[in-house]
Amino acid sequence: RWFEEWLATNPYDANAFIVATTDAGGWPSARAVLLKGLDERGFVFHTNRRSAKGLDLETSGRAALCFLWHPVERQVRVVGTVEHLPDDESDAYFASRPRGAQIAASASPQS
Repeated sequence: RWFEEWLATNPYDANAFIVATTDAGGWPSARAVLLKGLDERGFVFHTNRRSAKGLDLETSGRAALCFLWHPVERQVRVVGTVEHLPDDESDAYFASRPRGAQIAASASPQS
């Protein structure tokens, strides 16, 4: 409910959040990402599986998310397990991106 309310009133950067992970040594890392979906499976975002973030998610299988919504003075924290999307969904998302974004994602391990 909160997320739908936020999207309706604050479309600019409404899908930005912080994802926190830990590496194999237990060191934490946090970075901003964009939410691409929310359904019965949970929160959906995309990353390069070979990036530090992707490797952390693979290693621990867990993540923490934090949405900070200043205008409504609300912070939403989520913790849970992660899983890969089916390949066909990942491929469809990649195909939907502009060509320049596809090239950048392919060239950079930070996507």
